[in-house]
Amino acid sequence: MEDFLGYHSEWNLGSPGGWDYQRTTQVIAKAVWERVSSLCSLDLQLDFDHELLHPVHGLVRMLCRAHRERAGNNPGTVAVVAEQETLADVTENINLARHIDAVDGLSGVLIAPQELELRQGRVCHRGQPISVLFVDFNTDVLLDLHRSHDLTPLLQAVREGRVVNPRGMEPINTKSMFEVLTGPESSRFHPETVARTPWTRRFFPRKTTDPDGAPIDDLLEWTRANWRSLVLKPERGYSGKGVLVGGDGSDADSCIEQALTRGEYILQAQVPLPLWAEEIPVLEEGGPRLRSFQTDFRSLIGRREIFGFLGRYGGVPTNVGSGGGVQPLAVLPDGIDGPEAAKAINHSLLQADPGELADIVDLQDRMALEERFTYLLGPIPIALRPRLLSSGQLVSLERYCRKIWEDCLVLEEMWLDGALDHMMTIDQEELDIARMDPWQGSPAIIASDGLFSFGCHGGG
Repeated sequence: MEDFLGYHSEWNLGSPGGWDYQRTTQVIAKAVWERVSSLCSLDLQLDFDHELLHPVHGLVRMLCRAHRERAGNNPGTVAVVAEQETLADVTENINLARHIDAVDGLSGVLIAPQELELRQGRVCHRGQPISVLFVDFNTDVLLDLHRSHDLTPLLQAVREGRVVNPRGMEPINTKSMFEVLTGPESSRFHPETVARTPWTRRFFPRKTTDPDGAPIDDLLEWTRANWRSLVLKPERGYSGKGVLVGGDGSDADSCIEQALTRGEYILQAQVPLPLWAEEIPVLEEGGPRLRSFQTDFRSLIGRREIFGFLGRYGGVPTNVGSGGGVQPLAVLPDGIDGPEAAKAINHSLLQADPGELADIVDLQDRMALEERFTYLLGPIPIALRPRLLSSGQLVSLERYCRKIWEDCLVLEEMWLDGALDHMMTIDQEELDIARMDPWQGSPAIIASDGLFSFGCHGGG
């Protein structure tokens, strides 16, 4: 299988994360796989070191290029800017600053936005000019912080185009943009992007069209009648907060009322759960067992390259912020069938001695602790079996990612032309900041969360 099945569930153009979690996962997974393959006598050479499985390296290259576009080959400082309360706990931001600091001629610093200052009209940190800032929060958070702290230096950096991601990406960084891709304007976008976009509509009393193009006279009544195959999401939510899923025993009326009361929700067609689920072994009290987990796949996309990918697994949703975990990724040797390889690994793990398998799980946990592999909720769970991809699927994914970057530029052009004004639910202050810092293809990182199958769904 050289392609992949499924859909993207959302894009993140604001301050996407996850770019260092996969690198850490791969380091742990490689050591775990050596023990698993030895214990289970598996003669299967998996590649855990492929560059696309370590996306932080691409992000660092992009930030270095952004510095050189401004400063040439002169030395300088690149700042990773995050909220004060996260500085000691969000390991990937700590690691990003370290990665930058290891580049010849560059200093990497992790700071809160209020630590920035103006010296002789230049944005500085402790007297040192800042060439580029990677800002790990969106514009609404920036404005909230500005009310408590004077963030004039950060706003000047925005105005000077020093901030990655540019604030001009914010207006199209809402889930409601998928309505543009699945509505009358869909012909403006790549056919593959449209085909992989679930039908989406902003949720309020209105007329519209259904996934087949048939008219809907009353979207609320249509939602009640079709609730089992739908999902409601906040337009600008994160970590799965506020997501309401039909077909899981939830009451349609209460979910509809909740979405209307909170406001700014989208309605979306569900991606069938079996398509993005895999059987993964877990060690329980009675020994190893197979359990079905939902899996998703984050593509991290840049201007000149694909940075790489992040595998997640858990319940619905799979977000780490909602208690989900990460899944190692591994590239198969050419000619090896992915589904058969997954079944063979699962079978071997189920037959393994529970005590020896417990030692392997203990190794995984110890390495995670050493790597400070945590998020705001605590330690991040790691799947025991890697998600398997072929080299052909990596080529297909790179093609898919390039199209998303191009289609996001089309969305921005539509916004700048005023064609999306009727869809804007962003505060005027945020829009003013966005207009002072247009994107237009400048350095950025885009995340596309995909509910994909690489051929191993539904079996084990």
